Amino acid sequence: MAPSTKRAAFFDVDNTLMKGSSLFLLSRGMYKRGFFNRRDIVSFIFANARYQLTGRENPEEIARIQNAACEFIKGHDVEEIKALGTDVYNKYVSQRLWTGTIDLANNHMANDEEVWLVTATPIELATLIAERLGFTGALGTIAETEGGKYTGRLSGKLLHGKEKARAIGELAEKNGFDLSSSYAYSDSHHDIPLLEAVGKPSAINPDALLYAKAAIEHWPIRDFRRRNLLQKISTPIIASLAELFTALNPRMRRKKSS
Repeated sequence: MAPSTKRAAFFDVDNTLMKGSSLFLLSRGMYKRGFFNRRDIVSFIFANARYQLTGRENPEEIARIQNAACEFIKGHDVEEIKALGTDVYNKYVSQRLWTGTIDLANNHMANDEEVWLVTATPIELATLIAERLGFTGALGTIAETEGGKYTGRLSGKLLHGKEKARAIGELAEKNGFDLSSSYAYSDSHHDIPLLEAVGKPSAINPDALLYAKAAIEHWPIRDFRRRNLLQKISTPIIASLAELFTALNPRMRRKKSS
């Protein structure tokens, strides 16, 4: 049997596909709908920030974060959370997408390569983002449900770190992807297992540890943050210089008035 030549591209979401945390935006929408109080969300944000800053795979910290997230949706209808996800996407996520990353993903789609989001974000929001952007599908964290309501427990593990590599391995086996010729993109050193699971890894908006790893391994590095900042700074400067040039040049003033 000939080896598979089917390729896929796997994209992390937070700070890779979009600016910021999709889970924070979902939590923001939940807070506005009264799912929890201000103390709850502040506690959750600090727990998440503490984990991100330490840069360590601390099972207890990960468990604390995922348990807090699950507790917020316990007892709520699945359809209610899906509707909330749609609202969050329309109001927040759609305005934070990195155009450069979307272009990369669309190029893969144009080359008949499947594009999958791989994220710790709840599967409902991850799937919605993939559908809105025309991607193949999404792998995300799955919350357990019974009778159309959330139980407050996870089905499986938080899709993070090594779990992402395991998940795309299972998906590759099911769909016949050749991971050695497939692609992966992320901003975080936590996703190094995901990046190492494919033959063509890339860093997008990388944190310091991932930047160092990518530089050592000669992985492509793309930073859309710098370009966007440069555009924000340079565009008004260029516009002001153009106005000044027009004001100082009599020939340009006459052409403009005519």
